[in-house]
Amino acid sequence: MAGKRDYYEVLGVAKTTSKDEIKDAYRKLALQYHPDRNKSPEAEEKFKEISEAYAVLSDDEKRRQYDMLGHAGFDQRYTTEDIFRGADFDSIFRDLGFGFGIGDLFGTFFGGRDFREERTQRGQDLAYDLEITLEEAAKGVEKEIRVPRTEKCSVCKGTGASVGTSPRTCPKCEGTGRTQNVQRNGFSMFVRVTPCSMCRGRGEIIDAPCKNCRGTGLEKRERSITVNVPAGIDEGYELRLRGEGEALSSDGLSGDLYVLIHIFPHEHFKRSGDDLLYSLMIGFPQAALGAETSIPTLDGNTNIKIRPGTQPGEIFKLKGKGMPRLRGYGRGDLLIRVDIVVPEKLSQQQKLLLEQLAKELDQNVQSRSRRLRF
Repeated sequence: MAGKRDYYEVLGVAKTTSKDEIKDAYRKLALQYHPDRNKSPEAEEKFKEISEAYAVLSDDEKRRQYDMLGHAGFDQRYTTEDIFRGADFDSIFRDLGFGFGIGDLFGTFFGGRDFREERTQRGQDLAYDLEITLEEAAKGVEKEIRVPRTEKCSVCKGTGASVGTSPRTCPKCEGTGRTQNVQRNGFSMFVRVTPCSMCRGRGEIIDAPCKNCRGTGLEKRERSITVNVPAGIDEGYELRLRGEGEALSSDGLSGDLYVLIHIFPHEHFKRSGDDLLYSLMIGFPQAALGAETSIPTLDGNTNIKIRPGTQPGEIFKLKGKGMPRLRGYGRGDLLIRVDIVVPEKLSQQQKLLLEQLAKELDQNVQSRSRRLRF
């Protein structure tokens, strides 16, 4: 679907809507656009659109990723099959009295594929913790990581057989990897399916095993992988690298590698979404009389003016000096919180001057200074 609409807009709900409310919204729209009820050509596309939105927003993890990335980033991570896998449509359709479920429906919509089934075996997924600096998160960075993983044997290419030979089909299970044992009890018949004892469930027999992998078709290796970290990424975000996980010795797909982002604490800034927070320490005279001072930013130091009479906790904003927005254009802001530094030690002259100021302001203070001559 080109030019996808916002999923929340599709279902007519707010971003703060609960899962139960999202389900209710989908039920109402499904009643209106389900092909059992609505035969118009537009209904099929509309039904696909609302079902895709529901599949995402009803899943906590997919919803979190969508809220963080928007359509562009989300579509890079999730295929259509990923989106619909695990979504509970059948119970909704049964409650509404429709004649077929999501597997039948989207089998028609998307070329006969049933999203409830894992048709192809996949290797295990892997996880990697990647630590970066705040500056790297702000500008984006390319990182090389080394990941130990299981790969197809470099000698036999995953077949498990010695070079020049090939596995043969198991004669007992005829390549299925399973055998059936039928038991009868009166008029009842029980079929027990078990892994084939001859080929151990592989469906094939290796007469001359590969010496490098000892017939497994797999070997352990440490692989260097390039990770492209986008500008504006935040703590706890996951990058999915398809096919970079564990391999299978068969013709199945390799798993995926999930790179979990961690950002080192910064000496100056704390992050709040796309904004950065900075604590500026100034003295009482600067706060009372005003001043110009230098502060750090991600783009280097810059000068700001402190207005006379600035109060503790007051916040100044430098627009566009925060983090790049991962979803969209522009940057957040740099929020500067002013804190007043109270000196712990004062000279006699400083004490006298402060006592004179307190007297002018009609404020009682504990006097410990000795009279000084000027």
